[in-house]
Amino acid sequence: MNRGRIADTICTVTELNRREWLNRVLALGSTAALSGVLGACGSNQKRTQGLVGTPIPDNPSVPRFSGPRVPITKPAATNAPTGLPSGVIARSRWARFGPDVSLADPMRGIDKITIHHDGMPPQNLRGMDQCARQIEIIRRGHRNNGWADIGYHYIIDPEGRIWEGRPISLQGAHVKEHNPHNLGILVLGNFERQQPTPQAMHALDRFVAAQMRQYGIPLSRVLTHQELAPTACPGRNLQRYMDWTRARGGNLASA
Repeated sequence: MNRGRIADTICTVTELNRREWLNRVLALGSTAALSGVLGACGSNQKRTQGLVGTPIPDNPSVPRFSGPRVPITKPAATNAPTGLPSGVIARSRWARFGPDVSLADPMRGIDKITIHHDGMPPQNLRGMDQCARQIEIIRRGHRNNGWADIGYHYIIDPEGRIWEGRPISLQGAHVKEHNPHNLGILVLGNFERQQPTPQAMHALDRFVAAQMRQYGIPLSRVLTHQELAPTACPGRNLQRYMDWTRARGGNLASA
């Protein structure tokens, strides 16, 4: 069986309230316990409003996250994975272990980008240490599924920091049957129940535009998880923002 086809992202968790979930995470003694907390992609959790950032307008044509445009200077595109982009926090800041490369396929070029949320019980993550712990929780859950590493190549936190995930030389594990040549970007949060922060959306626009230029990826190949598979990921609020930023006049379309 193709290893690239056995993986799907863990975008949600079982119906636990935040206190129950945190207590279970703090009490974990093994990665097996983590797998009992982390679930499969797609959310059926009760929808609530505005737990992280400012509300996104109902009319997606109205830009709420306006900010500096991404520079449009275009370096020569390359389809080969390169080193860590400028400003990205190296995985050594949050992970004690590297991927098990025996369980991963090589990327062999990048031709699309897919955006995700983690779908876990809402939290107000602040500071590098909290975000690093959250990313490590996700990595441990993915490893307990028998995967090589965390499934995503990059992670964006609520304060707009960008973290290195799985090395881009390795195929990700974030969209079942669509992982080859697919750069996976996770935005931390549950955007069925939260609003993405302006800082995270500014970072997302800038970073995605830079990766599009780097690998020669057209806007039509910048996708969300639910556009490739039957899932709620990346949540209705982030999906709404992605619809706007990719549309004519949106930040990403104008980059």
